[in-house]
Amino acid sequence: MLKQVLIIQTASLGDVILSTALAESLHSLYPDLQLDYLIKNGYQGLFAGHPFIRKVYTFDKSKGKYRNLFQLISEFRKTGYDAVINVQRFASSGLITALSGAPHRCGFDKNPFSFAFNHKCRHIISHKSPAGHEITRNFGLISWIQGIGQAKPVLYPDPQNAGSDIKELFNNQYITISPSSLWFTKQYPAEKWIEFIQALPSGIRVVLLGGKDDRELCETIRTRSGTRNMKVLAGELNFLMSAHVMKGAVMNFVNDSAPMHLASSVNAPVTAVFCSTVPEFGFGPLSDNASVVETRHSLSCRPCGLHGHRQCPEKHFSCALSIERKQLLDRLDL
Repeated sequence: MLKQVLIIQTASLGDVILSTALAESLHSLYPDLQLDYLIKNGYQGLFAGHPFIRKVYTFDKSKGKYRNLFQLISEFRKTGYDAVINVQRFASSGLITALSGAPHRCGFDKNPFSFAFNHKCRHIISHKSPAGHEITRNFGLISWIQGIGQAKPVLYPDPQNAGSDIKELFNNQYITISPSSLWFTKQYPAEKWIEFIQALPSGIRVVLLGGKDDRELCETIRTRSGTRNMKVLAGELNFLMSAHVMKGAVMNFVNDSAPMHLASSVNAPVTAVFCSTVPEFGFGPLSDNASVVETRHSLSCRPCGLHGHRQCPEKHFSCALSIERKQLLDRLDL
């Protein structure tokens, strides 16, 4: 019987969202479980008002990394966790797990400290022989628990936190577009988003989502598209409010990036545009109403990498430019 469990996922935003499937599985089996999280500093807002996550720790790697690391290890040892579930595959998280003092130390065999784990499994990503979705790979970390079942990732935005401008959106039909990505080759080009927007029915409103760094791109798309029925919310919403807006949309258009996982976390309808990457890697959308849009051309250079590149290695970017706007329009049933 587990009473206290720590989940570690100090990777990117999307990875943290996907890891919540583990929290859902554990809570379903053990409703009284005291469940904590360790994440990268800056992502705490994902768990604001969460109904069953007790505490969220953050690991700040920007300064005093090793001091912070050993302070966390000390605190975790004092807490006395029954299990530490390490979803991250790098050394720092492995050291925390190894020294946590938990009877059950779970992680992937790729972790440099996996020799200290007593529950470990393989983590295989390959488009040639797909090994399932990432949440299935993660589930292997807790599959040793008798009676445990696999769940989907879930976040819990509170509608009461929505401002009047957000509540006003829900009075009419709208779609969202999250046009940005950290990687150039994972980002559907701005001119292609503009072509798509210009082909939309006149009555549909467009909401552009993203972070503060994405606002300039969103404003460019808004200006160049020439449509007035558009609202730029990039940089104005936190993670949970962005998910809340997605949940109310008739469709959400995203890249292979974190907004796709935000949509999945609230079971919002989603269309994911995959450019240089492929869904066979195991990071596709999970909503009931979900679809992947990708090039119909057979490109020998695709995929060109797991995470994308700063520019197209072949200089043509055909994986994105050959995707037709009709493929996106076909996902609208208005």
